[in-house]
Amino acid sequence: MRKRSAVVAYALAVFTRHPHAAAFISSSSRDCSTRVSLNMGKSNPLVENNLPEPLLLGSGSFTRKLILSEMNIPYHKIVREIDERGLGDRKKDAPRDLVLMLAKAKMDHLINEIQAGNCNDDLPSGFTSANEWVVLTGDQVVTHAGNILEKPDSVEQAKQFVSGYACSPCSTVGSCVLTHLPSGIQVSGVDTATIHFKPTITGDIIDNLLKEDAPVLSCAGGLMIEHPLTREHIDRIEGTEDSVMGLSKDLVIRLLGELRQKLLENAK
Repeated sequence: MRKRSAVVAYALAVFTRHPHAAAFISSSSRDCSTRVSLNMGKSNPLVENNLPEPLLLGSGSFTRKLILSEMNIPYHKIVREIDERGLGDRKKDAPRDLVLMLAKAKMDHLINEIQAGNCNDDLPSGFTSANEWVVLTGDQVVTHAGNILEKPDSVEQAKQFVSGYACSPCSTVGSCVLTHLPSGIQVSGVDTATIHFKPTITGDIIDNLLKEDAPVLSCAGGLMIEHPLTREHIDRIEGTEDSVMGLSKDLVIRLLGELRQKLLENAK
């Protein structure tokens, strides 16, 4: 219970300045929750691509939920965990291959659960697994000095990660997989960004983030660029901030278009 409370408190502290904050925090504090499109004056990418809504989001990441809210994409969260650490080889696999493999493994598991009827109680009211869906899963790692960094195992490891960023830039490598049900048509992609930190960043920032209940141990590489305490140490970012936060908006839009095109071709 304390872990969830900490995440909600962090979301309140950091995202209250966001125009959709109230609705986002309300929905994200419940499991299997639905987030409807709020900005009626802004286009809905699902509607634009003639795709069903809400999107099924196979991720518990609060930043991915925020990004979808910013994109005006209605979603419903359903998470079925897998053993991520038991898949892939962090020393041999290319980061792009690793995050794509993990996102597809999450997708396979979630779709199996949906098609087996094991998610019916978690679907939006009035919907069943027989409905038409678009499912999204993703994964992200941080790379630094030739190493793949995932979520830190401890506070000390998070400090080691962050201390290294003062010496050389780190990069985020994030994947996104979209699958249409019931057709099974799937599209996927990877986006990267590089963050250059000032020499002022040290491992002490982890202690300060934890004092504010920031869930640093839930972030790949202990990286939380969206937090003001981290922002002041950033020199520049090559890429987009949403990509660093775990879900590239440009990639999602491109994949939705690709999915629509494949569905049209499949219908011929």
